[in-house]
Amino acid sequence: MGTTDFQAVLQALRQRQLTFEEMAALQAVLATARQGDQCFSLIETAAGRPPCPRCTCARCHRSGAANGLQRYRCTACGRTFNALTGTPLARLRLRDKWLAYLACLLESITVRAAAERVAVAPSTSFRWRHRFIAGVRRERRPTLSNIVEADETYLLESQKGSRHLTRPARKRGGQASRRGLSKQFDCILVARDRSRVSHDFVTGRGPVSAAQLQAHLLPVLAPDILLISDAAKAYQAFAREAGITHEVVNVRAGIRARGAIHIQNVNGWHSRFKGWMHRFHGVASRYLANYTGWCRVLDAGSPATPSDWLRIGVAPGKYSPGCQ
Repeated sequence: MGTTDFQAVLQALRQRQLTFEEMAALQAVLATARQGDQCFSLIETAAGRPPCPRCTCARCHRSGAANGLQRYRCTACGRTFNALTGTPLARLRLRDKWLAYLACLLESITVRAAAERVAVAPSTSFRWRHRFIAGVRRERRPTLSNIVEADETYLLESQKGSRHLTRPARKRGGQASRRGLSKQFDCILVARDRSRVSHDFVTGRGPVSAAQLQAHLLPVLAPDILLISDAAKAYQAFAREAGITHEVVNVRAGIRARGAIHIQNVNGWHSRFKGWMHRFHGVASRYLANYTGWCRVLDAGSPATPSDWLRIGVAPGKYSPGCQ
């Protein structure tokens, strides 16, 4: 809108006595515009001058703007990109509503309730939920140090929303067809140190194995930690192969703690996670890692605001406290 057009609109508003409903609608439009400008500013500030996401060349020059964001052209490969290219937030629209939607994620609101609050379609709300969670999950977390507790919990696998089931259908909240742990359960491995740093992994179906612990747990452990687990043989084999000091708590025998040797912190995380999950009435197994990551950031209290969440999603390495 040019200056002349704006002055004409402003003059028309001055000459008209607006009703209360019209004033509220005008204020909502202005608030949305302010949120859009704030969102663009946060994205550009968080990303800085990003390297080319295709060839990682740092030499690029400005090449106009599109959809409110600065575009760059790589001098090496000639591709154009913006601050969101290569991130989970790329190609998402309605950016003036992002901060309001991130507030819904911080409040753990359901898909339909968030869609109604932000005035988007439920399908858009679902897509945004998983894109924004994928963005914050990219944040590099510190390694686990000193005393580390590790334990797993299990949820019955779910093919919710799938049009092609690989097994006979069952009612929501059903039970496994066999007793005990089996390939019908998704394994969620959680490791947590005494400074409350947590790492979560969805390792697959069935009981966790030493090979899975080697692949998921070993990369996030400091070399001189004390690992505490239950009496599962997989942990003993993993600790022996990795050369890690290991203590066992025989929970099945009714031993909950031996002084500072316990896994109560990680079991408390499991309990909070399952209680938090009740509001969603079951989630599909293919999205389970996003929900464990979502619960982890809420449990840690970081990010604490929609702006922080957006910054991490755009440039996680710059906004990770204590990241390595």
